[in-house]
Amino acid sequence: MTTPLRQAVPVTGAARRSGHPGIALFIIAACQLMIVLDSTIVNVALPNIQRSLGFSTSGLSWVLSAYTLTFGGMLLLGGRAGDILGRRRVFSAGILVFTLASLLGGLAQEPWQLLAARAVQGVGGAIASPTSLALITTNFAEGPERNRAMGVFAGVSGAGAAVGLLAGGMLTEWLDWRWVLYVNLPIGLLVAVLAPVYINESRRHPGHFDVAGAATSTLGMASLVYGFIRASDDGWSDPLTVTAFVAAAVLLAAFVLVESRAAQPIIPLRMFGDRNRVGSYVVILCLAGAMYGMFFFVVQFFQIVLGYSPIRSGLASLTFTAGLVIAVGITQRLLPVLGPKPFVVIGSALSVAGLGWLTFIGPGTTFVGGVMGPLFVFGAGVGLNFVTLTLTSVSGVAPHEAGAASGVLNASQQVGGSLGLSIMVTVFGTASRDEAERQLPSFLARAGAAEKAELSRTGQLPGHWGHQVLAEGISSAFVTAAAMAVVALLVALLLIRVRRSDLENLSGKAAAAGPGL
Repeated sequence: MTTPLRQAVPVTGAARRSGHPGIALFIIAACQLMIVLDSTIVNVALPNIQRSLGFSTSGLSWVLSAYTLTFGGMLLLGGRAGDILGRRRVFSAGILVFTLASLLGGLAQEPWQLLAARAVQGVGGAIASPTSLALITTNFAEGPERNRAMGVFAGVSGAGAAVGLLAGGMLTEWLDWRWVLYVNLPIGLLVAVLAPVYINESRRHPGHFDVAGAATSTLGMASLVYGFIRASDDGWSDPLTVTAFVAAAVLLAAFVLVESRAAQPIIPLRMFGDRNRVGSYVVILCLAGAMYGMFFFVVQFFQIVLGYSPIRSGLASLTFTAGLVIAVGITQRLLPVLGPKPFVVIGSALSVAGLGWLTFIGPGTTFVGGVMGPLFVFGAGVGLNFVTLTLTSVSGVAPHEAGAASGVLNASQQVGGSLGLSIMVTVFGTASRDEAERQLPSFLARAGAAEKAELSRTGQLPGHWGHQVLAEGISSAFVTAAAMAVVALLVALLLIRVRRSDLENLSGKAAAAGPGL
């Protein structure tokens, strides 16, 4: 399976170097940070959004889901658009759509206006994000130069979730919830202005859009994500939940059939013939699901059980970022020497350890005693994986298919995060309801009149009884996250392998040697 890799080397290795590669990398990384950050920055502001616009509790979840559904569903089409129309051109268009939608969302006065803006944000992000990764292959030569650029890109992608929590807390507490959207305006406009000046345009590859493939993949992934989101609120037997899953199965099966017959498919199925690439997609799917869910529940634990403010919650989350940054630095130096497998295996094992450690969380757990350590370990595991998986997922892909390959990688991360969070929320709901039933007799025997009145008003156990219920649900959710990491570890052990050609490409030798390899 090494022939396609070697054939692509002379072309990808000859990327046109920008006169200011540092500025080009800054533009690409700023775009990716803005898009990844947006998936979490809104979390901390949700209570303020609910009070301001009058969302119901169930409707509030769609502030996140509207973005997730369109982002995950449109990623593959965004990657293909860059291949056909030119990556820089599509990149700039996606940034402008995302920025305009951020402005409209910040100005929203009704719930539907915010949801519509969030959906359009997802479309803009889906256009820009896969193209931003593909632009690295256009602007940085294969070897150490591209490895460093990929390392920055992957580090930004991994750290964006934690940075979003901190930024969301600061903006919400010091200014207003609308600033979690307005903050995208100066970044987006700066990127849109600088991109045409400092980023090389890719060579356009004539072709047509695979409309049938784009429609079935977009609708299929959207149905799958919606099914899990619906199940977290209304249960697995809910008619709409079942309908969504059936629709997803039919649409995704149709997508595979369409792609196998299309002259110019949106996703060439031959890309899945490389075991390293397939393994990379599966590992990132599992780890993204665990990571997004972990952040959601850790923030709940910080604010409800430990009583942290939004800003303090964000600062505590930076423990994860510290582990990630250290691991990214190690990976950048040693990946060309050791190849991908050791980093994916060790990174997945650390992720299992960190998430497994978090399953011991309880109402008496302190940050230093039971959260700081596992957050750091999990961050290190994600850092070892993100750089490695970003490289292996696009290694050996022909230049005209780089957008599609990076689109699948981004889709795996986004859809994996959505599905993982939804599954963990479902597990949390079941475990917390069971724990509430166990706590109820003790509560009725010991609670005062005021506490019983609060239970009657809110439907939730107050005080330490409620903390016990919440901690039990969160602990069960982390068991699910740890299981996802175990799947990632098994895939890393069984599928990812070290190949001589990969080591040569990572060190730049293959690019120098040319087609005679």
